[in-house]
Amino acid sequence: MRILFIGGTGLISSGVSPLVVERGHDLTVLNRGTSPKATAPDGARTIVADARDPEALRAAVKADVAEHGEYDSVVQWICFTPDHLAQDIETFAGCARQYVFISSASAYETPPSHYITTEATPLVNPYWQYSRDKAACEALLREAGEASNFPFTIVRPSHTYGYSDIPWAINSWTQSWTIIDRIRRGKKFIVHGDGTSLWTLTDHRDFAVGLVGLLGNPGAIGEDFHITSDEVLTWNQIHSIVADAAGIPSEMLAEQAVHIPSDLLARFDAEAFEGPLMGDKTNAAIFDNSKLKALVPEFETRHRLADSIGESIEWFSADESRRGLDDDANALWDRVILAYRDAIDGVFP
Repeated sequence: MRILFIGGTGLISSGVSPLVVERGHDLTVLNRGTSPKATAPDGARTIVADARDPEALRAAVKADVAEHGEYDSVVQWICFTPDHLAQDIETFAGCARQYVFISSASAYETPPSHYITTEATPLVNPYWQYSRDKAACEALLREAGEASNFPFTIVRPSHTYGYSDIPWAINSWTQSWTIIDRIRRGKKFIVHGDGTSLWTLTDHRDFAVGLVGLLGNPGAIGEDFHITSDEVLTWNQIHSIVADAAGIPSEMLAEQAVHIPSDLLARFDAEAFEGPLMGDKTNAAIFDNSKLKALVPEFETRHRLADSIGESIEWFSADESRRGLDDDANALWDRVILAYRDAIDGVFP
């Protein structure tokens, strides 16, 4: 198959691109060529262009199609707004047999009315604009499918990790080594609530098997799927597994944890905490993957956090430039922890 990835070198897609090439497909990766996470795999064709510039994207796509032919599948990794998606629908109508939109499982009903999420779960997240925008993109795709038979497939990842990420409840989005450095220096860290809410983490290599199985699959056209692991852990377990891989003693971890309710954190800083916590990590995230498995029988959970997280620690440890720190995040956490402890000490001296 001839496949185009718009993006393709990010955290999740860096696990998918190598599998596409490994299976003998003709992969083209279009992005700005500036990702710190990964590079396009050997064997992939690359196009350097700004996918958020519709004219630049259309010019690049037109030239690529003229030289190599239409796409069997286009995977859009970096679209976050309906306006951007509307431009894509215009760009790829007639030159792609399948358009795969990478949405988000955070778009599902929040908080959930049932502890297990299926694709039939409504898309209603009142806490996070990011999630509402993803849901609006999905609605636009369905309209295009009904109006003009636009051949879409919707994929919703949940919390997916890879070697270039440290999965943690409250961490820096851009510099995830920050939390490991912080704890190693003896600093307190924040845990939302009591840390016992259930969460699903998915290795990007497992996600890759599910996604590649949907590419060029006629049964995926006009359908939506989440692709997640079957491994469910509490946040306390996740923190403990990551800390153990980083050589942080469990006693040290327990002493440094500061448990703060999610709604109180959102009052400290709505931008930092409301969406990511109230609109996502505070709630249980347990998924039924039956729909995906029916269409992609080879999909299963092959990688578990305890076996994979060591690869992340090694990746960061191998190059000092990867271990950047987020000073703004550290300062925010310090302010929140100090204010919270002062308040608690005032009530319970």
